[in-house]
Amino acid sequence: MPIIKSAKKALRQSKRRNERNVAYKVKIHKIKKTIQKNVIAKEADKAKNDLKTFYKAVDKAAKRNVIHKNKANRLKSRLAKKIKSL
Repeated sequence: MPIIKSAKKALRQSKRRNERNVAYKVKIHKIKKTIQKNVIAKEADKAKNDLKTFYKAVDKAAKRNVIHKNKANRLKSRLAKKIKSL
């Protein structure tokens, strides 16, 4: 455990940031799973609607440096390709 005052503050900040970052990643993961289930069930309309929310979540995470922008583009591209194949 940190002893110095600034180190204590840094620990509090990193915990807060970690919780926020994990929340972004979990949200992305959940939306991705629902889209994949819709693709398997061949429900293109539901998948397309979820894709919009997925794009929004991924772009926001990339903007806040939770994930890299190239990873965000890769995720969006792969899911769009799966939906297009329906």
